[in-house]
Amino acid sequence: MAEKMDSIKMKKILTEKLEKPGRNIRYNREKDQLRVENGDTKKGIEVSLPSVVGKWNEKKDEAIEETVYYINEALAVMGTETVVEEAEKQIFPVIRSTSFPEESSEGIPFVFDEHTAETRVYYAVDLGKTYRMIDQQFLEKQSWTREQVKEIAMFNVRSLDTEMKRDEVAGNVFYFLNSNDGYDASRILNEAFLKEMSSKMEGEMTVAVPHQDVLIIGDMRNETGYDVLAQMAMSFFAAGHVPITALSFLYEEAELEPVFILGKNKSKDEGDSKK
Repeated sequence: MAEKMDSIKMKKILTEKLEKPGRNIRYNREKDQLRVENGDTKKGIEVSLPSVVGKWNEKKDEAIEETVYYINEALAVMGTETVVEEAEKQIFPVIRSTSFPEESSEGIPFVFDEHTAETRVYYAVDLGKTYRMIDQQFLEKQSWTREQVKEIAMFNVRSLDTEMKRDEVAGNVFYFLNSNDGYDASRILNEAFLKEMSSKMEGEMTVAVPHQDVLIIGDMRNETGYDVLAQMAMSFFAAGHVPITALSFLYEEAELEPVFILGKNKSKDEGDSKK
């Protein structure tokens, strides 16, 4: 009989692996989340147990080890002095959902820009194994301006590799970018890349960023493709360490517009959308 995993079992496993002197681990029953924080600084990180269970169903123990590694690396950076030696090489944009906090746990506003009705663009300093989100205090300490950070970040995201894997399902073509460098979803900001991909399309072009470590571009050649896309995006969204949105976007004339999949029909969002 196949082993089953649920949030209760995952909570026990992660707690055992993450317990260390000086750490506090709390469970939020309402959100089904674990919060792991450094006891001295009270800075910490939340992890969605259903998301880890979803990843475990696909990758088994590897999913647990990845989660533990991710949390340990993030906690190691929190509360330490961030040294920026080469800002022009270390600043990158990161895509987050509009529900992502607008300020740090200390109440300091993050530096971010609106992107679409579903997403925002935050900015981060790459530290190798992890990164630090740029907030207003850090911006001032480094004597950077918002414009400088945005310009450097957008330049750097254009330098990232855009090699994609191709798959065909029911006559529709899907391209996947999954380099695991922490900025896969950020490639959605590379306008030249999106335009290049649009030139390859035979049908309508869709773009999805269900979590930070994947970018999916679809060539929708028939209605079935939208159903496949909806299921695919939801699956990735549920399995991601940092979920963004289960919705996909139509890419038309350099604009991203959320698309809702309703059975065999597709419906564009009537709200604002931005480049």
